[in-house]
Amino acid sequence: MIDAISHVNVWVDDQDQAKDFYTEKLGLEVRQDATLEEFGGYRWLAVGPPSQPEVNIILSAPTPPAIDEDTAKQLMALLNKGALGPGIFRTEDCRKTAKELQDRGVEFTQEPDERFY
Repeated sequence: MIDAISHVNVWVDDQDQAKDFYTEKLGLEVRQDATLEEFGGYRWLAVGPPSQPEVNIILSAPTPPAIDEDTAKQLMALLNKGALGPGIFRTEDCRKTAKELQDRGVEFTQEPDERFY
């Protein structure tokens, strides 16, 4: 029986920039950063919230061997349009956290708003 989610994937166009953003701006920590030669040099890069060591966000570049070239092009087009969001992050005070993130250089497309979820 499945009892938890351990890893989720987020497509990124540049793993180094994504690593900097997720760690330096959002405050997540690097969990793994390894090049897998047995998979054609695929880079496995995972980050996660310090308070949730069991949660890993894989920052994946849409490249072979993870996916084929045609699919990679389609994903990059969607990524560049902003259509592939990473999910929802939780915080006790969304406005306070938004202000902290803005002070670190994070740009928002809309003002923070409390949601039921």
